Amino acid sequence: MRKKEERVLVSFFAAAQAMAAEKACRRAELPGRLIPTPRQISAGCGLVWSAPPQWEEQIRKRLEEEKIQYEKILRMMV
Repeated sequence: MRKKEERVLVSFFAAAQAMAAEKACRRAELPGRLIPTPRQISAGCGLVWSAPPQWEEQIRKRLEEEKIQYEKILRMMV
């Protein structure tokens, strides 16, 4: 089993928003990837964007620039 590490997680209401966020982050060369929503989170679509915590503000800014709605942004060990 791999070691857990702190990540910033962005949850979405719908899978389409999650995929749009992935595309926007890739275009901006921001690190991260879509992963299944951890059991500890009750979130909409079943996918979250997971990234290193130091990128939280850049990701938030990018999503707002692209007008991509997200449910919440949080940090947790995954």
